[in-house]
Amino acid sequence: MGLVGFLLHRFARKKIITENDLEESTLNRCLTTTDLIGLGIGSTLGAGLYVVTGQVALENAGPSVTISFLVAALASALAGICYAEFAARIPRAGSAYVYSYVTVGELMAFVIGWNLVLEYVIGTASVARGWSAYFDSLIDKKISKFFNATMPIRISELSEYPDFFAFGITLLLTVLLAAGVKESTRFNNIFTCVNLLVVLYVTICGLFKIDFKNWQLENVPAGAGSGGFMPFGFSGTMAGAATCFYAFVGFDCVATTGEETKNPQKSIPIGIVVSLLLIFLSYFSVSAVITLMCPYYLLDRDAALPAVFDRVGWGVARYIITAGAVCGLSTSLLGGMFPLPRILYAMANDGVIFRFMGKVSERFKTPLIGTAISGLFAGLMAMMFNLKELVDMMSIGTLLAYTLVCVSVLILRYEADVNLHGSMSVTKMDAATRAATTMEPFFIRLLISPESSQPTRLTSRIVKISVAFMALFITAFSAFLIFAADYLSEIEIWAIIVAVIFGLLVLSCGIVIIVQPQSRASLPFKVPFVPLLPAVSVFINIYLMLKLSAMTWARFSIWMLIGKTFASLSDILSLQIFA
Repeated sequence: MGLVGFLLHRFARKKIITENDLEESTLNRCLTTTDLIGLGIGSTLGAGLYVVTGQVALENAGPSVTISFLVAALASALAGICYAEFAARIPRAGSAYVYSYVTVGELMAFVIGWNLVLEYVIGTASVARGWSAYFDSLIDKKISKFFNATMPIRISELSEYPDFFAFGITLLLTVLLAAGVKESTRFNNIFTCVNLLVVLYVTICGLFKIDFKNWQLENVPAGAGSGGFMPFGFSGTMAGAATCFYAFVGFDCVATTGEETKNPQKSIPIGIVVSLLLIFLSYFSVSAVITLMCPYYLLDRDAALPAVFDRVGWGVARYIITAGAVCGLSTSLLGGMFPLPRILYAMANDGVIFRFMGKVSERFKTPLIGTAISGLFAGLMAMMFNLKELVDMMSIGTLLAYTLVCVSVLILRYEADVNLHGSMSVTKMDAATRAATTMEPFFIRLLISPESSQPTRLTSRIVKISVAFMALFITAFSAFLIFAADYLSEIEIWAIIVAVIFGLLVLSCGIVIIVQPQSRASLPFKVPFVPLLPAVSVFINIYLMLKLSAMTWARFSIWMLIGKTFASLSDILSLQIFA
């Protein structure tokens, strides 16, 4: 068959999961629903609350940072319920990587898996960097002043100095994770409770010092926008949403625990949905309170919460908030690192990357080598890059993963080539069932009037083609909305016509998908209003991706090139081994 044929076969094949695969695991099944809710909250409610909130309000959105969080929460919630359905279908370690492997194929699975590696490495590094910046701001910037004076880095796109503090705390958490999943979740649950109590304290105490005039400011300094609720305009609010999206990254770590949860098909969906709801309420309430307590242009960039309470004369709140920040950033750091070894474990077991990275320790029941390598890599990233660059680069990989999960839900809901039993396993169809779903002749009328009430190979193919065209039209529509925003705001007729045409193209694809028959399998959790909700999620994710900078896309392309080289090397070695 040759090297080229081997690689093409590897890229196109799909993963088949059987009943036995759902039960077997070399990892320790010990996590409960409460553990997963704590893990989802702990991994997400950290740097976004204590660092990003102030940055977005100051630089992008002003008081409308609350709307930015709402948009980001909507994008995450739509993706979250898609994750929940897949977790109910396929409770395996690997999250979106496994989901796309089952539905789309190995090539796309590798793209998603490689981007999840990027998400979790940079997520860990960015939280470590935020932890360091927050601590540094509390001690009058002594760490940054020392290293800027003794070891400055004068290279564009890198940190101003090597952050050894961020590197050290990353390695410390790596050791904790390697010691075992149950020990890690105990630590996470305690710190998450403290963090939520601090959020409640900030919200209640802040209500006594709010002033609604701070949402109606007119005379603002130069460079602080035009004042009012949206001082940087709608575009600034949406740009803020793209950054605020980072604050919700982490809930998907719950989906990576499929082989370590006692009842994954019920616990994982509950963990995702409940944690996302509590996270949004926390972000929204805190961002509203701090922008009502203080003019947005006076917020501290690195530690907005304690500075706001200092400004209104509540110095004691600084120490309480600091305790919450230490707990929140620590659990967020833990949550950022937690999924990474499990992604490597899943990819290594499938032979997509080198198998030694998925080897599980007999003593600790954790992928020890993968944990150590990922922790070291994340620590180096935290030491050498600043928070802003890390946040943007992580967001693009995460948004792509979310998009593919939503697309996979659409495909699998209308799929005829897999049979989903009550146990939610995914198996090959038997010969009799396959014979009943052989490809029938295609007619244009079948696009809106299918002849079967059950999914067939033809209806399944129609859905796949429609989903592909819908994603293409959504990308073009989103790009036009962004780059022609000025013409649309001025109600230029040609711009309105083009936008309507793109909208109708997307709608027509959605109508074709809606009329096709869906699988009637009974699932513990199903995404409601399919295909509407997954399609809206795809639109929001793609729009936010296109709002990121060109430099972010360039870095993303380099990362994908590295991944392609890595995968090709792994495939060549596999070919030589099995020749």
